[in-house]
Amino acid sequence: MIDRTHLTNLYAIEQELFASRNPRSKAAYQAADNLFGKVPMTWMNKKAGGFPLYFDRAQGNRIWDIDGHEYIDFALGDTGAMAGHSNPIVVDAIVKRIKDQGGMTTMLPTEDAQWVANNLTERFKMAKWSFSLTATDANRWAIRLVRAITGKSKILFNAYCYHGSVDESLIVVGPDGEGMSRPGNVGSPVDVTETSRVAEFNDLVGLERQLKNGDVAAVLMEPALTNIGIVLPEPGYLEGVRELTRKYDALLIIDETHTFSAGYGGMTMRDDLEPDIFVIGKAIAGGIPTGTYGLSEEFAQKVMERTDLDLVDMGGVGGTLAGNPLSVAAMRATLESVLTKENFAEMIDLATYFTNGVNSLVEKYQLPWSINQLGTRAEYRFAKPYPKTGTAAHDCADQLLEDFLHLYLVNRGVLLTPFHNMVLMCPATTKADVDRHQEVFEAAISQLVSAS
Repeated sequence: MIDRTHLTNLYAIEQELFASRNPRSKAAYQAADNLFGKVPMTWMNKKAGGFPLYFDRAQGNRIWDIDGHEYIDFALGDTGAMAGHSNPIVVDAIVKRIKDQGGMTTMLPTEDAQWVANNLTERFKMAKWSFSLTATDANRWAIRLVRAITGKSKILFNAYCYHGSVDESLIVVGPDGEGMSRPGNVGSPVDVTETSRVAEFNDLVGLERQLKNGDVAAVLMEPALTNIGIVLPEPGYLEGVRELTRKYDALLIIDETHTFSAGYGGMTMRDDLEPDIFVIGKAIAGGIPTGTYGLSEEFAQKVMERTDLDLVDMGGVGGTLAGNPLSVAAMRATLESVLTKENFAEMIDLATYFTNGVNSLVEKYQLPWSINQLGTRAEYRFAKPYPKTGTAAHDCADQLLEDFLHLYLVNRGVLLTPFHNMVLMCPATTKADVDRHQEVFEAAISQLVSAS
C-alpha cells in the first residue's frame, strides 16, 4: 500500500524539520556526556528524530519543551500521568504534605493509607493492600509470595507482556512453541526458562499445555496486552484462564498498571475478574512514584499463617521509601477526586470519539490498519484485523512507518507514546485536542499514499 522509497524520503524531510525546530534540545543531548546513553534513563533514547525533546514544563494535557513548543500530550507518561500533568487537586495534596505537614520519608504510617486501601478494595475487590514505589516492585513481591505459599518455582506469562523489568517476565514463545528468552534481554541471572513458562495471549490450549507440567505457582498477566499494541481478550478467554489456573492449582495475579484505563475499577471490576493477587502502579498517584499489590482474603490468610516467613524485615520488598507519606497523600487525592467514575466516563467517551475518527480515516484511505480501544486508551496497529496474540502484534510492527508518523505528529504539536502508537485521554483532554490529532494524522496519511 505504501511506497517504501517515498516513505523514506518523507521521513528524512521530517527529521530535517525536527532538527531545525529544536536546536536547544539537540544541543542539550549532544552535551550530555556524563549520562549513560546520554539520557537519564536509556529508554529515553527511543527517538524518531535522532535526539529526544527536552522537557520544560507541563500542565493538564499540555507539554512545553525547552525550545518553547507546545504539544497536545496523548502519551501522558505512558499512563503515569493519566490524571493529567500537575492536576491542581493532587498538587494541593503534595504541597500540604511537604510544606504544611512535612515529613516525606518517616518509616511511619499515615491515616491516608487506610483510606487508600479502602478505595482500592472498592475498585479491585482485594481485601488487603501493601505499597511499593513501582508496579515492578509490587510484581516482584507478588512472585515471591506465591512461590513461598505454593512451593512451586515457575511463573507463567504471556508472550510480549509488560510487567516492568521483572526478570521472569522476559520470555516469549519460540518457534517450537516453547519458551525462550525475549530478544535483547539484558543480563538475565539464569536462563529464563528455569524460572518461567509462557503461553500466547488468547491461547487457552497453549496455556493448559504449560500448566499441565505442575510446576507453575501463578499466572501473572495483564487482562489485555498493552505494550505491544492493545491486544484485547477474545470472548471467554479470561474466564478460561481462571478456570485453568484453578484446575491446575496455580494462583492468578492480575497486573492492571496499564489496563486501569478500562474504567474506575479497571478490567477487574468491568469484567468481574477474580484474581488472587492484584497489582497496579503509575496512574494512581497522579505522577508521584507509587505501586501497590492487593491480596484476596483467602491468600492473605495463608501468608499470615506462615510464621516461618520473615514478612517484617527481609521480606519487606519495596524499600524504605515504600508507603511514604508523600506517595500516599498523592494516591488519596488522585483516587478520591481525579480518577473518579464521572471523569472516567468522559475520558472513555473521548477515546471512543478518537477511535471512531481513526477508523473513518483508515477506511477513507483504504489502509490495512486497525485500532483497538481499552477505555480511555486506544492504539492503532499496521495490520488488519488487529492481532490477537503478542507475537502476532510484534511481527506486524513497522518501525520506519511508526517513526515517520510519530515525527510528523510531533513536528505539528501532537505527542504519542514513544514506544508505540498509543494515545490516552485525561480529564483535561478535549474534543478539540482529538480533532487536532485527526487533522494532522490525515495530513500524514495523504502524503504517504500520494505516491503509492
